[in-house]
Amino acid sequence: MTGAQIAAHARSRSALFPRATARTRAAEGGFKVLMYLAVGLAGLALVTLLVDVARDGWGVLSLQFLTNFPSRISPERSGIQSAIVGTLYLMVLTAVFVVPVGVATALYLEEYADPTRWYNRWVEVNIQNLAAVPSVVYGILGLAFIVREPLGLGPVLLAGGLTLGLLVLPVVIIVSREAIRSVPPSIRDGALALGATQWQTIRRQVLPGSMAGIATGVILALSRAIGETAPLLVIGAAASTRFNPQGVNDSFTALPIQIFTWTSQADRAFIPLAAGAILVLMVLLLAMNSVAILLRNRYEQKW
Repeated sequence: MTGAQIAAHARSRSALFPRATARTRAAEGGFKVLMYLAVGLAGLALVTLLVDVARDGWGVLSLQFLTNFPSRISPERSGIQSAIVGTLYLMVLTAVFVVPVGVATALYLEEYADPTRWYNRWVEVNIQNLAAVPSVVYGILGLAFIVREPLGLGPVLLAGGLTLGLLVLPVVIIVSREAIRSVPPSIRDGALALGATQWQTIRRQVLPGSMAGIATGVILALSRAIGETAPLLVIGAAASTRFNPQGVNDSFTALPIQIFTWTSQADRAFIPLAAGAILVLMVLLLAMNSVAILLRNRYEQKW
């Protein structure tokens, strides 16, 4: 190709992509201003809420507040011990349920399922849709099928863990699929070429290579579950319990339920207690998100 032909080709390409007009640039600038304004207003509202909660709840934070049981009569002696213990139990039960089921489902859909089969496409579409279902719907599902018949567990700790597990299961499946998909096909091809079976390839190459993304997704999903109130209210979680659950078949409460109970009290002396519980819940959320970031930065592989 001669120099004249190259120049003509460049001119033709510039004709296909004309320069933006002044009106287009003004519209783009206006859109950027609106976007930054919306983000700034959202950030200002968040900071205002955080400052208001910290101002009300900072004064009640103490060892006594963390170790005392809740009380509906005496705000000065009320605490969140049973709510913290119940929340930790819920997270453990949710993780025990959601991790094996979610990872196994993601492995099947990515490594074994035939995407041309209608039932596999149907499963994928339903997983995508279930990730956007409101949490209260999962509470109704848990009440109908887990608390009542056919399982009939009652409003106990195991029912709460299974309900929250159903809530975050679609998110775990989607995140796990993305992590598994990030492993290059050449890794699989190399393992298979060396004589490994498909399961050996998955167990020794695919899972270790995607474990950082899977762990991060699971922790972030649990971070969402730890702040859910509506499903626990629907299945009948207890409020202001003065005991810690001793097993999966005991009644329980959680930090979101305790916060809701205190904010619903007619006595406004409970409002600082609710703010203090919100601060404790935020610390737990920040700790879980920090662990997720550390796991991602520490074990993420660069292919």
